Amino acid sequence: MSVKSPEKTETTTVIPVQAAGAPVAHPVATASEQDFPQKRRSRRVKMQRPVRVRPSEPRDEHFEDLISSVNASKEGIYFHSRRKGYYKGMRVFVTFPYTSGHDPMNCEYVAEVVRVEDLPNARFGVAVELKMSLNYGKK
Repeated sequence: MSVKSPEKTETTTVIPVQAAGAPVAHPVATASEQDFPQKRRSRRVKMQRPVRVRPSEPRDEHFEDLISSVNASKEGIYFHSRRKGYYKGMRVFVTFPYTSGHDPMNCEYVAEVVRVEDLPNARFGVAVELKMSLNYGKK
């Protein structure tokens, strides 16, 4: 009777190729993601890009928050802000990435605040879910 030895399996790591000068996007994994089931439909990537946030509802005080994203996915963006006025369920206009008010490449979305976290140094972590793009194509 012969005994088979365990088979060895190989693991291949795929490294995405990107254009010269393109930003590097890294997946984000936190302890809370390991402890709780994933609710996101797509992966987040650590991505620091300029973001402009404005309220979309007339009842909210007008502001223009120019901040940088911490991470993003196809459906949402997470950023840190010093502004205290964000609340869960708040509807906002989000321009991501934001370069200037007159850049035709800006992409603006209607979004909803889904989480607000208190952070050290009088800052807040804000997660928004992108609901709809407001960019109109020319015909």
